[in-house]
Amino acid sequence: MDNESRVGALLREWRMRRRLSQLDLALQADTSARHVSYVETGRAKPSRAMVLRLSDALDVPLRERNTLLLAADYAPAYRESSLDDADLDAVRSALDLMLTAHEPYPAVVVDRVWTVVTGNAAMGVLMTGVPEHLLLPKPNVYRLVLHPDGLSARLANLTQVRELFLERLSHQVSATGDAELRALLDEVAAYPAPTAPDEPDPDAARPSPFEVPLRIRTPVGELRMFSTMATFGAPADVTLSELAIELFYPLDEFTAATLRGMATANAPAAPE
Repeated sequence: MDNESRVGALLREWRMRRRLSQLDLALQADTSARHVSYVETGRAKPSRAMVLRLSDALDVPLRERNTLLLAADYAPAYRESSLDDADLDAVRSALDLMLTAHEPYPAVVVDRVWTVVTGNAAMGVLMTGVPEHLLLPKPNVYRLVLHPDGLSARLANLTQVRELFLERLSHQVSATGDAELRALLDEVAAYPAPTAPDEPDPDAARPSPFEVPLRIRTPVGELRMFSTMATFGAPADVTLSELAIELFYPLDEFTAATLRGMATANAPAAPE
């Protein structure tokens, strides 16, 4: 298959994934439906600018935009840096600031396939008891939570959390077509499903803004948390575009007080 039809086939896959007609895409990319059709069938070679416009209209991730450009015989538009690069000093500083400032509550930075890049000291509450084979070479959030040897053994609402995680990952796979995410979904979906029902929620009588909190059993009692995700705005680097920061917050005062107490107990002693 030649370059023109390769890029056309890839663009068509993205258009179908986004459930857009050729006319819909043409309107969003400020071109004609005929030109979109010609590009997809290989009758016309898109310019570099057109590949980028169509990618933008289709909300294609930066990594895959580079793939589309290469398929059209153009150089990639977005670099892929290492977090250790000097050019990302400001990014590392921002991440460190966010993670540290969020203590005593857990926070973690993940990449596009949910591999943990870094986390704060409070993440220890989620890592306690997790065996080494789930932590090395780098832990993955989905394995940590859903693997039978991981956090799942301490979740009071494993069935709910499992359903939520699998649904979220399935949506990501559908939206991105990412082969690594698909492999991760196939892996974690094959983990044994819980056989025992979720434990009754002690606060079920009170209205909650979150349908599926993270309920973790600990020696001092059940911790209840919710999380929010943050990403960098308008990234121009593949690595940066694929980073996400997950911040966990206490859902009740008992959890907040317990996390504060843990942080105080684990704090290094002040020098005399």
